[in-house]
Amino acid sequence: MERLAQETKSLLNITLTKRQRLALRKYEQELIDWNKRYNLTAINKPNKIRRKHFLDSFTAAFALRDSKIDRVIDVGTGAGFPGIPLKIIFPQMTMVLLESVGKKVEFCQHIINIIGLEGINIIKGRAEAIGKLPAHREKYDWAIARAVANLSILSEYLLPLVRVGGKVLAMKGESGLAEAHTAENAINLLGGKLQQLIPVSLPGVVEERYLIVIDKVATTPKQYPRRIGIPKKRPLE
Repeated sequence: MERLAQETKSLLNITLTKRQRLALRKYEQELIDWNKRYNLTAINKPNKIRRKHFLDSFTAAFALRDSKIDRVIDVGTGAGFPGIPLKIIFPQMTMVLLESVGKKVEFCQHIINIIGLEGINIIKGRAEAIGKLPAHREKYDWAIARAVANLSILSEYLLPLVRVGGKVLAMKGESGLAEAHTAENAINLLGGKLQQLIPVSLPGVVEERYLIVIDKVATTPKQYPRRIGIPKKRPLE
């Protein structure tokens, strides 16, 4: 955990407190334990969890810092990434995790409980359904997703959740540049505008990473998101 703290300081100028390190250690231990019984993540070695899950999640701070982060939703959070690590380092944010797989929902709730995180909730559901509900539609400062879907599809999941003036953050691998180019029409249709692509290099990781930031500049047309499964089956062009 010491190396993670050093890399977090070096890369992001964020100092992990003793309490945050303890929370991350508990998270790591539980992830390894649960992964023996359930297929939560393919990354299950401590050093890789710290770098490819924790540190990678932290890099969202490049986009989030110095912006309004009162209400954030992490769509398709899986085993809690990036939402739970971000909540640990930004305790002031109110975080909603959205996940459709029951065991992953159960795991995230377990982590929230044992770490004692407040101001974070997990919802079992799909973005297409949540995005239609008045309690969630255009209610968030940020909608975030990491390794969920192609950006054309992802934009239809995320943009309906963000208030006008808010932002979307898509955390992408080496395909990020190409996806940003091909998704631009879909983004515009949904009330978004491609704002920034931030390249990210993780120590010891060869693969390129990108943070794609989209501004919500207009209300999303009411027909979006479409029914469950349709965005993936027929992505907007």
